[in-house]
Amino acid sequence: MSHCPSRLLVRVHRAPVLVLLLLVGLIVAAIGVAATLPARSTAPVAVAADPGAALSAQIAQLRGQLDRMPGNAPRWAALGGAYVELARITGDPANYGAAQRALDRSLELQPEGNADALIGLGALKNALHEFGPAKGYAEQAVSLRPSSADAYGVLADALTQLGEADAATVAVQRMLDLRPGVASFTRAAYDLELHGRTDDARTALEMALNAASTADQIAFCRYHLGELAFDTGRLDEAETHYRAGLLADPTHVALRQGQAKALAARGDTDRAVELYREVTEDSPLPGYLIELAELLESAGRTEEAAAAYAVVTDRFRALEAQGVTEYVDAALLAAEHGDPAEAVRLAQLEFGRRQNVLTADVLAWSLHRAGRDAEAIGYADRANALGRRSASLAYHRGMILAALGDTDRAAAALTDALTINPHFSPLHAPRARQALDALTTR
Repeated sequence: MSHCPSRLLVRVHRAPVLVLLLLVGLIVAAIGVAATLPARSTAPVAVAADPGAALSAQIAQLRGQLDRMPGNAPRWAALGGAYVELARITGDPANYGAAQRALDRSLELQPEGNADALIGLGALKNALHEFGPAKGYAEQAVSLRPSSADAYGVLADALTQLGEADAATVAVQRMLDLRPGVASFTRAAYDLELHGRTDDARTALEMALNAASTADQIAFCRYHLGELAFDTGRLDEAETHYRAGLLADPTHVALRQGQAKALAARGDTDRAVELYREVTEDSPLPGYLIELAELLESAGRTEEAAAAYAVVTDRFRALEAQGVTEYVDAALLAAEHGDPAEAVRLAQLEFGRRQNVLTADVLAWSLHRAGRDAEAIGYADRANALGRRSASLAYHRGMILAALGDTDRAAAALTDALTINPHFSPLHAPRARQALDALTTR
């Protein structure tokens, strides 16, 4: 067997014995690839005070070059890509408009054969959750530049979000074959996690960490290793990764959010709330704001929770004004703390443009909260079909089954949720335990 990164992924429909052989190949490949990659330096990594400082400097340099050479299409494409990345790091959607203008200018200057602009536009559309157009741009880029790992990365992201799981696996595999590194290993990890292969996903992330050479890359890998550990109930391991990531990049907002989540799981509510407030001030993403509001609600701090939920609503309006129309968090907010019928409408809108695990789960939960459990269970089953080990998915499915009177399967699903991660949510984990107790004491 060839010991190469291409053994990292396995099409889920292959025979079980082949899967087992390829799993062995995965571990060997991890060792073999790690040996060929430059070792991570043990010296301290220089960290900018501003998480977007390096990209801002790159953008300034590109703008200076374009002032001198305004007809340079590749430079305009590079500028657009830098703005998309800056939006990712800072969470500021204002950069999307600048990215669109730069990429459009690149295409105006070079309308034919401009793979760089197409890759940038695909990445931008993925960031804006316009996954159908993102797929189209990526496919055009792949046809022009079939040896581009970046093009396959954009394609893999779009296919994953659209729920085209097998095609996404193929795209990630192609990216791995072309350029094994942080970007391809982390995508492979997510693909493996979606298929329930958590240990393999961890190995892929460790390979990504070994390949990381910048503070941002190290922090990114540590965050996802921490998330994988947290999501599977390994709290000590998660905290270790969050701390290590912050040593590389103390400004990394997602790592601080991870620490806040871990504090909440340990019952240190006051410190968790304090850290969540700092995180949401620096990066007011709806998901973070909802986590803060639900933590306050779980602690009985009703007035503070209501104010926090109002902030989330305002944030959704601000994002929509910037052209970001992402309905998953909005549907969850409406399902739990607003109008369930509106939650169903929003979830259906999102499911209409991408049919993946996440949107199937959100639609299932919204239907459940609206009292439409007979419809909800089909979407809940679909959300669990790939085998992902998720406490939240199992909890939602268990509560839907309980509402349908399917006691045995409901108890099994709720038990699974609490086994996977007993502290998956300060608000919902206690509800899962209460529901399970009610089912098993009948």
